[in-house]
Amino acid sequence: MAVTFYWYPQCGTCKKAKKWMDENGVEYETVHIVEHPPSESQLQDYITKSGLPAKKFFNTSGKKYRELGMKDKLKEANEHEMIKWLASDGMLIKRPIVTNGKDVTVGFKEADFENTWK
Repeated sequence: MAVTFYWYPQCGTCKKAKKWMDENGVEYETVHIVEHPPSESQLQDYITKSGLPAKKFFNTSGKKYRELGMKDKLKEANEHEMIKWLASDGMLIKRPIVTNGKDVTVGFKEADFENTWK
């Protein structure tokens, strides 16, 4: 099954994850998350398949997250609103997102990659 790797090339975490994928022989297609962010329906699907709440898909350490005051907005927001915000700006999305259509990981934790992508 084809693996899609949503990333931002200047992101250190993305570079580590990409290096891990390369070293472990995982074939993937890269998608620039800022130029081509996932759609609302894709994000809904990824959230469901990851088993994580929508809040976990936000790049909480990002400049855009702080500029837009997302921390306060998320307290009152429902999942639909969160997905709209995420789909509107790839810089708000925690990265990388890796999926094969069945499994989804968000961010890079080596143990998660070992369990999911090896």
